[in-house]
Amino acid sequence: MGMVEFELAVQDTHGLAVAAKIKPDRIELCSALQLGGLTPSLGLIETAVATPGIPPVHVLIRPRAGGFAYAADDTALIMRDIVNVLKAGACGLVMGGIQGGKVDKSLMEGAVEAAGDAEVTFHRAFDTVHDPEEAVETLAGLGVRRILADATDLETLARAVEAAAGRIEIMAGGGVRPHLVEKIVRTGVDAVHASAKHTVRDAVGITLGSSAPAGEQGRETTDEHEAARIMSALRAAAARR
Repeated sequence: MGMVEFELAVQDTHGLAVAAKIKPDRIELCSALQLGGLTPSLGLIETAVATPGIPPVHVLIRPRAGGFAYAADDTALIMRDIVNVLKAGACGLVMGGIQGGKVDKSLMEGAVEAAGDAEVTFHRAFDTVHDPEEAVETLAGLGVRRILADATDLETLARAVEAAAGRIEIMAGGGVRPHLVEKIVRTGVDAVHASAKHTVRDAVGITLGSSAPAGEQGRETTDEHEAARIMSALRAAAARR
């Protein structure tokens, strides 16, 4: 079946250094992975694009935490972010929207048009649709390049691969660990996505918000060894598929 690509989610400059060293096929650049990922700063995007040896940079466009049903003001912000992200040199967008349990066609049509030659990935909003096969059909028809789906739901992954029929890529992500890669690859997916995080302890002297009390805290960043193990397991599993 050929190569299965590896996408590494990165949220800081340390993650960029790891990506430049281990060379995944691309990175998804974001911030706040503990919230599921949010749109990163323009400075981080520019830094990523300018980092020597960095693989292709795909940027998450998610304007807020929470669900994926976006009102008109959210959508306007998403479209503005797309323009700025592409100007900064990104070669792909990662985004998604849901209305009434289905793909937000209007949002995705606008995004694909605005993206031009840049690739568009529909993120794990896919896992919230009522009918995954219908969503695959919709996204393939809109010209979306790939779909990110729950790596732990092997049955749905296999169904999505079958529905895609080579017209759109299916990428597995969420909870990916080296020992799970073999089973994931057997579903026929085109790519595997992982953040490969570990927690760095960091004391903060003040309360910064409802999820950031003062005291001993942890911040997540990319674990180079875990990322390398996942990539190695993926290459080996793909070779056996």
